[in-house]
Amino acid sequence: MAKQRSDVLVVFGATGDLAHKMIFPSLYAMVKRGTLTTPIIGVAFEDWTREQLIARARDAVVTHVKAIDEAVFGRLAAQLDYVSGDYRSQATFDRLRVALGEHTHPLYYLAIPPSLFQTVVSGLETADIAATARLMVEKPFGHDLASAKALNTALHGVFDEDAIFRIDHFLGKEAIQNILYFRFANAFLEPVWNRNHIDSVQITMAEDFGIKGRGKFYDEVGCIRDVIQNHLVNVLLLLAMEPPATSASDDLVDEKVQILKAMPPLTRDDVVRGQFDGYLDEPGVAPGSTRETFAAVRFRITTWRWNGVPFFIRAGKNLPAHATEVVVRFKQPPVALFDDMKTAAPNYVRFRLGPDIAIGLGARRKAAGDGMQGEAVELSALDDGVGDMAPYERLIGDAMAGERQLFTRQDAAELAWKIVEPILDDPSTPPLYRPGTWGPDEMAGFAPPGGWVDPA
Repeated sequence: MAKQRSDVLVVFGATGDLAHKMIFPSLYAMVKRGTLTTPIIGVAFEDWTREQLIARARDAVVTHVKAIDEAVFGRLAAQLDYVSGDYRSQATFDRLRVALGEHTHPLYYLAIPPSLFQTVVSGLETADIAATARLMVEKPFGHDLASAKALNTALHGVFDEDAIFRIDHFLGKEAIQNILYFRFANAFLEPVWNRNHIDSVQITMAEDFGIKGRGKFYDEVGCIRDVIQNHLVNVLLLLAMEPPATSASDDLVDEKVQILKAMPPLTRDDVVRGQFDGYLDEPGVAPGSTRETFAAVRFRITTWRWNGVPFFIRAGKNLPAHATEVVVRFKQPPVALFDDMKTAAPNYVRFRLGPDIAIGLGARRKAAGDGMQGEAVELSALDDGVGDMAPYERLIGDAMAGERQLFTRQDAAELAWKIVEPILDDPSTPPLYRPGTWGPDEMAGFAPPGGWVDPA
């Protein structure tokens, strides 16, 4: 049976930075494609008029879109409305009820701090405008297991799990979805995608810049919470999960959850933390902060397919490159028929996830000339990005359609926290590393078999 499509989009936090940088440009793109024709109601504390919200939306589109089509923006502006008010005042939700008019299936997008989630959902319930609605919330989904459970309890007091869409924009990227597609649309991978043939898996998310003035925020979060517990663990799940029974969202998430259940909680021996030299001088960072700006983590998956294969994740600020990449490294052939095979690099599959996008297969071929000497080659499929949807465009559209494949379910969110919680908030001082290097000296010896592959 076809799902009921949301008939109005309500954005809480419509005057904020996220709305300016991501949401309004995505709404403009959806209107341009013809995939968004419903009313859009912005809700925020600022005492603005509808015209001021339209001006804010125009500035967002002009700033973040290459060339504005005035006809398209005119259609977007015609769909916009605005409700001003304090989220702690029930009068705000009463005005929202009036603004909704005859629309009965809203999607409420909470682009606001998680500390306000419970206040807003309670206001929606009291105003009697939550019963047939959907709710989309931004990460972080808590800051540890206890807070994640408390947040879920608060949301479930008003909304069923099937109506809650936890958004991780990383999952909306074309390159991330292509991992899933490439694995299960190509028959040649499945026979070798297991512990018998794969030696290790490594995921790197390197940023060649610092915290960009976000000292207070970053000092409360750190590298593990910011990108490893959510973004990069989700990449690991797509690499490790079993084929789902169908493409239905629950079948897909069920397989991710099975992997999470098979991942033992981390110990301090499974992580190397680091802090770039100069972090403590950043505005907003607490004196003597022990927050990590770099982390390398080793995960185990105790399933029949993966037991014994290490999965490594590393991420950090002020590293030598700006790139996100997966390398699945295969074992060497059982017999070295050619002399040069004794020192040759093994085969691999490489997923380049950003900023450029590619899939590469690493192999060897005979080099020209006498003798059976080989050379390494990579067979590459490059993506020029033409026609790709921005993550927020895809995710907002999916949530309005009730499609949950790219969103995080309650059990998956809580299991991910359970795995990483033992290594959170380490009070010891992390070792320093120089900006422009691949982490602290303690990384020596902490690596997948064969070593790290540093993305260029």
